[in-house]
Amino acid sequence: MQTVRPSDTVHQYFPDALQFSLLKSSKTHQETQQLHAFSLKTGVFSHPSVSSRILSLYADPNINNLRYARSVFDRIQHRSLVLWNIIIKCYVQNQQSHEAISLFVHMLGHFPPDEFTFPCAIKGCANLNALEEGKQIHGLVLKLGFGLDKFVQGSLVNLYSKCGEIGSAHQVFDQMGEKDLVLWNSLLSGYGRCGEVKAAMKVFDEMPEKDCFSWTILIDGLAKCGDIETAREIFEGMPNRNLVSWNTMINGYMKAGDVNSASKLFDRMPTRNLITWNSMIGGFESNLHFLEALEMYRRMLEEEFRPTHATLVSVISAVSGLASLCKGRSIHSYIVKNGIELDGVVGTVLIEMYSKCGGIDSAVTVFETMRHKKLGHWTAIIVGLSIHGMAEHALKLFLEMIRIGMKPNAVTFVGVLNACSHAGLNNDGRGYFNMMINEYGIKPTIEHYGCLVDVFCRAGHLEEAKNIIREMPMRPNNVIWMTLLNGARKHGNVKVGEYAAQHLIELAPETIGGYVVLSNMYAVAGEWDKVSKVREMMKKRGLRKEPGCSSIEHKGVVHKFIVGDKSHPQRKEIYSKLSEMREKLKMAGHVPDTSQVLLNIEEEEVRVAELENHSERLAIAFGLINIAAGSPIHIMKNLRALRSYFKIEHISGKENMGFNGTIAPKTSSELHQYLSSEQQMPHSK
Repeated sequence: MQTVRPSDTVHQYFPDALQFSLLKSSKTHQETQQLHAFSLKTGVFSHPSVSSRILSLYADPNINNLRYARSVFDRIQHRSLVLWNIIIKCYVQNQQSHEAISLFVHMLGHFPPDEFTFPCAIKGCANLNALEEGKQIHGLVLKLGFGLDKFVQGSLVNLYSKCGEIGSAHQVFDQMGEKDLVLWNSLLSGYGRCGEVKAAMKVFDEMPEKDCFSWTILIDGLAKCGDIETAREIFEGMPNRNLVSWNTMINGYMKAGDVNSASKLFDRMPTRNLITWNSMIGGFESNLHFLEALEMYRRMLEEEFRPTHATLVSVISAVSGLASLCKGRSIHSYIVKNGIELDGVVGTVLIEMYSKCGGIDSAVTVFETMRHKKLGHWTAIIVGLSIHGMAEHALKLFLEMIRIGMKPNAVTFVGVLNACSHAGLNNDGRGYFNMMINEYGIKPTIEHYGCLVDVFCRAGHLEEAKNIIREMPMRPNNVIWMTLLNGARKHGNVKVGEYAAQHLIELAPETIGGYVVLSNMYAVAGEWDKVSKVREMMKKRGLRKEPGCSSIEHKGVVHKFIVGDKSHPQRKEIYSKLSEMREKLKMAGHVPDTSQVLLNIEEEEVRVAELENHSERLAIAFGLINIAAGSPIHIMKNLRALRSYFKIEHISGKENMGFNGTIAPKTSSELHQYLSSEQQMPHSK
């Protein structure tokens, strides 16, 4: 039997000319896969020239298949330093720098790094902001004698610049002989990133040559430091502007809150790309210009730009700000039609949007249809259910989340504690608070303490709520004092209310709600002299209560109403419907509670009439007139930190009134009582 040597096999299937031709001519992913499969089938993969070439092809930026590259690398028995350099570089290029550094450390047990290894490893540290690891590699650079290599030095300048060690970056820079434009830009970028604008401008002036990137770095640094005017002067003085410089200037204006200047610049742009549209949409949303964000999104679609996940996150957040359920459903429809996955942040903000817009059923549906649920999705639905008063469902999901091994975070526990608050589960609230600390090692924030205070305030345990506030490791904020004040008003405890109001006014004297709640509490208790004192205090401080406003969306248009509003084109029909609603409530045996409404009016009938003109009632009447029977009516209030949403289903002329919000009235009497609680400033008798 004849023995076949590996070299014979290579020459049998890969004659020298053919072997060289296949290895050199392969350029595409498909050709590389074919060569890879052929090498495995024929047994020539083990030949160093073949396996090395296949690895190089997979790692090449034109193909860049990291998974296949790693698979080939792992099958090579005798790896050279060149192969280690190839795979480390491939990991860095694919934004997996942590794995690149791990491979670098593993390689040190086999080969000392060279001038090609160090730049990749140092770049990986820069990507991870791993300054200490970068310094250790710098030490190895000096030990092995590569300290004067310009590529290694350049990567060190970039590392120290990105990690905020601008002094070290400049020190390495000064040691270099030949400095190219890339190196100058790295140093310039480092000063800009550290906020040292004067030093950045000095470097900019010293640069022997500049490109668009140099100018853009300086503009970005100035904008981030708030010197938007100087940034604009430099922008206008650029000899040539590219798309990046335009986008940087627009982004700078948006971050400075100057949306008008950003819009004017946007209109002047000769060309736009996806980054431009995202900067405008995200900028409008972050500056609370929600309608403008949606209009920009519409224009973007008209110009046939495909939105990215970043675009959709900003747009959905803008919809949440408007509480426009109709627009939210439209964007959700676009996501479904275009097959966009909801596994990431888009899914989280979509759940939040439906929750904030009153569509909690849709939020639950989105959550349930997700194939790969992440912590953000669980947290969003738990928080959404809790603010809608669906505590049992929220806590059930929380326990299910723990059962499958998902570890909750601090925000998850905010939702859990809110659920306990709305359900009156004060013992459970304390238990979950302790679970957060003892089982998950989460340090409570002021939001967690605020939720715990709310749990006991709603249950009427005001003294225990006060004790929690006293024992907090941080100073209570105005939200916590306002929570205690509201709890005192709800349970008629004037003493605790005065205690909370005193601290609230000392801490945040501009908080108008505190004066309003305190005066209402005094009015109910009949202490009219104190009501007058509170009103006088507000007058001296120039404080005026913001009028209650309720909004309702119909056919894409948001209609707003204030108390006694008669400016709406349908005012006659609205007030006619109000009369009809009043008669139905009266027939149901309801007697309105006017104890806190317009207390300067003596006649009870006039008080009732004024109560019935509250903004929520006007919005409800508009909805009953215009929205088809069987459809929900969603109403948004402006006076509550957590916006409240009514859902009134009217079928065959019969109004079945329910509420999606922090408290859920079930009967018409309870709804009327809620409507009568729209906070107003009582007047002295």
